[in-house]
Amino acid sequence: MVLIPQGRSSPTIHETAQYSVEPLRASNPPRPPRLPVAGLPTYPGEVRAVYRAKRRPVLVLSTGGPSVDRELRVGAARWQTNPTLLVAPFFGVDPGPRGGWRPEFVGRIRRCEYPQYAWDELPIGGSTNSSILNFGQIQAIGNHPNCYELTSYCLSEEALTIVDEWIGWLTTGKLDPNGILHEIRKGLIELGDL
Repeated sequence: MVLIPQGRSSPTIHETAQYSVEPLRASNPPRPPRLPVAGLPTYPGEVRAVYRAKRRPVLVLSTGGPSVDRELRVGAARWQTNPTLLVAPFFGVDPGPRGGWRPEFVGRIRRCEYPQYAWDELPIGGSTNSSILNFGQIQAIGNHPNCYELTSYCLSEEALTIVDEWIGWLTTGKLDPNGILHEIRKGLIELGDL
C-alpha cells in the first residue's frame, strides 16, 4: 500500500494533512499533492509505503558487516550507512484468525521439498509448537535495540552449516550433493509422511 498526501487540511495549517492509502502500482505512481505538506515531503521517484507488521521470531542470518567509519558518514544520508541485520521470519503453523498452514503443505515442508521453507520447533514458547522459517522473505531490519528483542538462543556450528547450505539452495537452485542438508532431505523424503 502507498500513503498519498492529498494536501493540507487548510491552506495555512501545516500540522495536519489529508491523505489516502491505496494499493501500490509500480507502473502508475501517485502524483505529488498540489499543495505541499511539510510533514510528508515528496521526492522524485519515491513513494511512502504503508504495510502491516507483526512482531514475530526471526533467525538472524547476518549482522550486517562492520560499522562504516564516522568520517565516511559525515554529510551522507543516514539510510546509506545505518546498520542493519539480515533476518528470515518464522510463522506459526497452527490455524489462527487469518488461517494457518495446510497440513499437507507442512508435511512437504518438513520433508525439505522447498528451498524457501524450513520447518522447526522453536524453544521460545508461544501459541504454537511448530513454525515455518520463510527464507523467501529474508529482509533487512534496523540493527538498533528498538527494532528487536534478543533471546539467549544461538545455533550450533552444524546448524549454521545447514542454514548456509539452505540459503545456497534457495539462491542457486542447486543443493550440494555432498552437504549435510542433502543427506537430511534424502532421509526425510524416504520416510514419507511426517
